[in-house]
Amino acid sequence: MLRNTSPTIKEFRVRAVRVPMTEPHQTASGVITESPLVLTDVITETGISGHSMVFTYTPAALKPTAELIQNCEALVKGEALAPAKIEQQLAKRFRLLGTQGLVGMALAAIDMALWDALARVHSLPLVRLFGGVEKPIRAYGAVGYDGVAGCAKSAEKWAKRGFTGIKAKIGYPTVQEDVAVVRAMRKASGDGMAIMADYNQCLTPTEAVERLRVLDDEGLTWVEEPTLAHDYAGHAIVAHEARTPIQCGENWWGTLDMQHAIEAQASDLVMPDVMKIGGVTGWLRAATLAHAKGLLVSNHLWPEISARLLCCTPTAHWLEYADWWNPVLSEPLRIEKGMAIVGDAIGTGVDWNEDAVRRFAA
Repeated sequence: MLRNTSPTIKEFRVRAVRVPMTEPHQTASGVITESPLVLTDVITETGISGHSMVFTYTPAALKPTAELIQNCEALVKGEALAPAKIEQQLAKRFRLLGTQGLVGMALAAIDMALWDALARVHSLPLVRLFGGVEKPIRAYGAVGYDGVAGCAKSAEKWAKRGFTGIKAKIGYPTVQEDVAVVRAMRKASGDGMAIMADYNQCLTPTEAVERLRVLDDEGLTWVEEPTLAHDYAGHAIVAHEARTPIQCGENWWGTLDMQHAIEAQASDLVMPDVMKIGGVTGWLRAATLAHAKGLLVSNHLWPEISARLLCCTPTAHWLEYADWWNPVLSEPLRIEKGMAIVGDAIGTGVDWNEDAVRRFAA
């Protein structure tokens, strides 16, 4: 007879921090100068804790998200440490309110921390908890909406660090400016560099089709979110017309969004965000959906946990790497020659640099 050896959940510890960016990140919507993060610890009765963090994009959402996560403690306190069961339990509780937006972020924070705790209970890296093995993952670096000169300079920096892929935000007033940025990056980084472009949803489907007719000759690895993230029909039109692969996924809230996008043939590639797709549990479902359709999977942000999840994803493609949150981590993800080195640290790879957490407390 099997015995339940999982410890129970004792409490949450939730903290808000505002981490300054080493270099401001320029987007078409403005300049990002800091990262508002909510750090969550799920503490078990045995003292073992699991950790996670979520990015609220704006400081205005920082306190409400932290309070929402903390308020969920009462819903799971005393429950056995069983992430999949708790995910279903919380999804049911929030069904009428909905599990997107701040609610989705809070549930993902809890889910990621629960899986981290479970791996730690069994003294296993997350990859091995899922029956996988650690392996290097090819990574690309992010370039901002910095114009021709700025993007070229950033591309050169990533190339010197050994990266073989870079992604720039485009969506300039004319497609000729988009092309100029892409060509400047290629010239600065070398012909062997994979170059991706991200429109951040700024075009109509008609505009996207027109621009892709020009960009199709630039050898891009993909063009990301040319139109509104949830305009699946619009993305399907663009994907049908373009020779360049269309990439979507960072703004899908849960796997139902992903399923709708796949059914609409809205994207040639997929890149779920572990926070928005539903945490670790959501990612595993997303990876299964992608595998069934033969879709290559990359990630959006969260490089530490995403690198581990990509190790267990059959159709893993690229890791999006950003070092924005390294200051609050005791051991940030290591990059060597453009590859993410997934070590055998216990859990998800998320542990706190407590000095930095105190310094950046919001």
